[in-house]
Order: sequence, then structure tokens, then C-alpha cells
Amino acid sequence: MKISFMLSLCFLYTVSALAPPPPFEARFDTSPHYIYQGFSPNGNFEEKPSPKDIKKTVLQGKHSLPKWEINGFVEYISGGPQPGGMYFAVAHGVHAVRLGNEASISQTIPVKNGSLYALTFGASRTCAQDEVLRVSVPPQTGDLPLATLYSSNGGDTYAWGFRANSNYVKVIFHNTGMQEDPACGPLLDAVAIKELFPPKPSRVNLVKNEGFEEGPHLLMNSSHGVLLPPKQEDLTSPLPGWIIESLKAVKFIDSKHFNVPFGKSAVELVAGRESAIAQIIRTVPNKVYNLSFVVGDAKNGCHGSMLVEAFAAKTTSKAQFKSEGKGKFSTYNFQFTAVSDRTRLTFFSSFYHTRIDDFGSLCGPVLDEVRVFPAAKM
Repeated sequence: MKISFMLSLCFLYTVSALAPPPPFEARFDTSPHYIYQGFSPNGNFEEKPSPKDIKKTVLQGKHSLPKWEINGFVEYISGGPQPGGMYFAVAHGVHAVRLGNEASISQTIPVKNGSLYALTFGASRTCAQDEVLRVSVPPQTGDLPLATLYSSNGGDTYAWGFRANSNYVKVIFHNTGMQEDPACGPLLDAVAIKELFPPKPSRVNLVKNEGFEEGPHLLMNSSHGVLLPPKQEDLTSPLPGWIIESLKAVKFIDSKHFNVPFGKSAVELVAGRESAIAQIIRTVPNKVYNLSFVVGDAKNGCHGSMLVEAFAAKTTSKAQFKSEGKGKFSTYNFQFTAVSDRTRLTFFSSFYHTRIDDFGSLCGPVLDEVRVFPAAKM
């Protein structure tokens, strides 16, 4: 009896140990207070295709890449030197995919209907100057120009926001370009997702997400921050409450890899006047308000004279800051009079900067702790 009982226990233990892990859907908790963030299924592309599903580097078949669906000419790439003398930097692991002309990869993931999400992904161009990566969660779509390299080592990481309209969404990455070489196209080396909870203004501050604490997922092995691409509206912005209204990206940075004046996150204005961030707040016409904000440097080798221009209603303020790359910061204040029940706040850097130790990497002043509150009556 004892031997039979012990054998039964061993059998049950062996079966449970060999059982496959629950599918992604089963691990996704849809309770109201649960926040999911991390890689999507095989989001780092380290689960390799079967040898029969790949010919040299070209994936063969719609389901040849585990957990993904592919269409068109898609290559499975290992980072490092490539045939023909090229070099592909895979910043977030070992493997990546390259999308040829009109090629795409997609996957369906569970979400909470109506919630706001941000996709974080490593992406870079490999050949042409005008490569574009189209990101879609139907019916929402956005085109990310990859012509500008914000870091010189291929470590650019982007975020793109969307609002779920069902319990499952299809995430699509698509190369819209037509190049002479069909193998040319964007390189995608990591895909992660995070649920966002848009903050609200308070009685003491009319600005939402004033310290930029609510933002996209940061990849663990990324030390370059996350680029927030241009023309992101506030309803689906990967930085809740804020609009990226410029031609170039704004960088979301964290205190683990950068100097952040307050809290865990801030934004770096990395592309001069082409890198602007804005928010529309509720105001009372003809009422006077105080606007304060913090400007500093990220302690990332960004030196020189910096100038952040701030706009509110019809008032403009210029915050001058001399960066020595030591992580210092200063607080700036000015007053404005509201002219309507909605006031747009806008911030941008007047100058262009590159890191003193790497002229191929764009950088700029750090913006943090934006506050607006009614001015005290005299």
C-alpha cells in the first residue's frame, strides 16, 4: 500500500512538472486592479523557429515564427556581422526580425476592453534613410519614421499607445516601404506591452501626470530610454495626459539609467524645436495662474547652454540652464492669464544637443514636475 501510494505521488508530480505552462490568455488577470506589463508572447523573439520553417534567414510559412503570424518576406536575424559586410545591432537580446517590402508580423493578445495600453518595442532602420514602421491595432494605426537615429548603437526604443475596443486585439508591425532590395526594411528586436491608468488633475495641480510617472514599459536591458514618437494625441498617448505634437520624438527616461529630478521618470527634449510636448488643461477665463516646472540634465554626457521655452495662453517664458552633465536642475516659475476655458501648455528645447562622448546620440534638457495652480489674490 505504501509503495503504491508513493508511486502515485511520483506519477502526479512528474505529470505536473511536464505539463506545459498555461497559455498567455490564462495568465492575464482581468481583475480591475491588475496591471499587466512585460514582453508579449515571444516578444523578444528568442523562441526560435523550427529548422524546417527557415531557409537561411528567411522564414517560411505563415506560422513559422513561434507565437507570431507573418506575411511576406520576413527574416529571422541574429545580431552582429551579417553577410555582405553589414552589422545589425540587436540591443534587447540576441535575435530580431527584419521586415521586407510590404511584410508584416502580427499577434493577437488579451486586453481589457476600453483600457489604455502602450506598446514598447526596439526598432531601427537597416538600409534606406526613409524606412517607416507602421504600427496598428485596428482600427488605430500610426507610422513611425525611422530616418532619425537618436542613439548611435542601434538601441532606439519606441512606445506607441492605443485604446482597446474589445477583449482581444491584433497587434501588427508592417513595413510600408518599397525598396530596391526586398531584404531592406526595419529591424524589430523586442515587443512589450503595459496597461496605463490615465491620471487626473487635482485641486492643487491642474496638470495631469505632472511628473511623468505614468508611462510606457521600460525594457530591462535598455539604458537608452523610450522614444515617444511624434503626433501622439492625448487620448491614446503612451504618456497619459500629454501630447507629442512635434516632428521628432521626445524621450521618456527613468531614474535607474538617468538623473531624474523628482520621482522615477521624466522626459528629455532630445530634438530641439522639433521635439515638443504639450497638454491642454481646464482653466477659467481671465483668471491668473502660476506655472512652475523643473529643468535639468540627465547626467548622460549632455553639456552646454540649454534653453527650454514654455508657452501658456498668450504668455511665453524662457528657462535658461547651463548643463555640466552632473545631474543638476532648477525650478522656473511664471504667471499667465487664461483666455478661455481650455489652455494649452507647450514645452520645447530651443537648441540641439548631442552627447559630448557620442556625437551620434541626440540629447537635451530634462523636463519634470510641471505644476499649474491659481495665483493667490492680492
